[in-house]
Amino acid sequence: MLDAAFFRQWLTSAAALVDREAQRLTELDSPIGDADHGSNLQRGFTAVVATLEKEGPATPGAVLTLAGRQLISTVGGASGPLYGTLLRRTGKALGDAAEVSEQEFADALRTGVDAVGALGGAAPGDKTMLDALVPAVDALAESFEAARAAANEGALATTPLQARKGRASYLGERSIGHQDPGATSSALLFDALAKTAEAGRA
Repeated sequence: MLDAAFFRQWLTSAAALVDREAQRLTELDSPIGDADHGSNLQRGFTAVVATLEKEGPATPGAVLTLAGRQLISTVGGASGPLYGTLLRRTGKALGDAAEVSEQEFADALRTGVDAVGALGGAAPGDKTMLDALVPAVDALAESFEAARAAANEGALATTPLQARKGRASYLGERSIGHQDPGATSSALLFDALAKTAEAGRA
């Protein structure tokens, strides 16, 4: 079973990965976006960790809902509302339970991913974060490690695609040949999730 401490650790681990990869995310964003994806997420996840430490939410749902609200209020551009919606809707789907099963988390996360798709009007294949999120949430039923592998594979698979949604879609064919920064940062979330699960088993 997964408790609030697990989810706090997941987001803390995600913040550390975003911090480490911020420059690479911004470099990926430079040719097809506003060159601010890494710095925006870095600011947002730093704020999330600070807020979680200060407020200490007691349930998995409360952790994710608070983190989502913080991202929406802190991160500029599209990534704040999208990541914020992902976490907030997942948290709301988990409700007030003190602990949740891996299956309950997977089901709730799917609700969050569906909300991201509805908000952005995107689907897998459009060269967005959904290209990592959807295969990852599909694989989550198998294991956290399978979800991490699926997210990484999905992010890499955006490189040959032409963007059909988001800022990169304005570039048309010039978006081909660039890995999507949103899919790449989404894969970091699942990398952090697998790391947190591994640490819990150690």
